[in-house]
Amino acid sequence: MATDYDELRNDVKESQDSSLEALQSANKPDAQSVTRELDETDALDEGMIPGGEFVNEELIVQVVPQADDEFTCYSCFLVRHKSQLARQKDGHSYCIDCEG
Repeated sequence: MATDYDELRNDVKESQDSSLEALQSANKPDAQSVTRELDETDALDEGMIPGGEFVNEELIVQVVPQADDEFTCYSCFLVRHKSQLARQKDGHSYCIDCEG
């Protein structure tokens, strides 16, 4: 007897049918729950964290200028020590990690 290898197996057909039934019977969200979720998301965007606390802090970061023995890799944009310089081409420096 010839076997049709392109035909779906019975177990695959059953799982597809059950998946379709599960999707069709899934509870659809009501308009109020969607609105409530959107309001919560908007509240988080306005400076609140998930715990409900307001965060009103200004971050202060000290920027340290690049030293004479450092360079910025043109590929990964990380500041590296001159000992990690692999090559310079067209005025751009590349580190050994990017050239390796």
